[in-house]
Amino acid sequence: MHAVILAGGRGVRLRPYTTALPKPLMPIGDEFAILEIVLRQLHAHGFNSASIAIGHLGQLIRAYCGDGSQWDLQLDYWHEDSPLGTMGPVVLNLDSLPEHFLVMNGDIMTDLDYRELLSGHIDSGAPLTVATYDRVVKVDFGVLEIGGANGDRIAAFREKPVEHFSVSMGVYAVSRETLRPFSAGEALGFDELVLHLIDTGSLPRIHPFDGYWLDIGRPDDYDRANEEWESLRSVLLPNT
Repeated sequence: MHAVILAGGRGVRLRPYTTALPKPLMPIGDEFAILEIVLRQLHAHGFNSASIAIGHLGQLIRAYCGDGSQWDLQLDYWHEDSPLGTMGPVVLNLDSLPEHFLVMNGDIMTDLDYRELLSGHIDSGAPLTVATYDRVVKVDFGVLEIGGANGDRIAAFREKPVEHFSVSMGVYAVSRETLRPFSAGEALGFDELVLHLIDTGSLPRIHPFDGYWLDIGRPDDYDRANEEWESLRSVLLPNT
């Protein structure tokens, strides 16, 4: 089983931390880098190889991870000279990948079972499987629905509603043939891929998840990850 880890972003929202350190190497609990947690989890779930797409400060990621042997993984690196989006690097290196594989962000903390995600994708025959999470958004205001012939009347009212959304976790199972129609070397975002599949009638599949998930994109998220580490360590890395 193989995974592609996206680790080439500049981590703008985490500045100034990411001025000198790529976001996937940010330390958690003074013990592991975020990326190391991901690699240890992949190995625990039966993955034996991974490709890491690097860009900003990528040489530091190479130096930290090496060939992956310390985690019993085989690692190779894809260097992006310019940003190619979520799926662009995958398209560029498509022929080096197995028929089915994972694509995931290198800055997330979750106890998602990666093996189960990939196996379910293969069994389903879907072109793309997206790990999804139920996100609850509480609105602290009265929400008005505007209508009427002139668009100046209140047609409905909800006091402080609670909305539920299924959001992408940044972890995907992909089939190689799904990406064949796209040109190598051109940027391709996850959003563009999903819209293309919907438009062509090849609907992506979802893999709902209700465990722990944290996308470390902002300083508050990073602080939360460190605050919760002691209680989460045994959940995220049960065998260490």
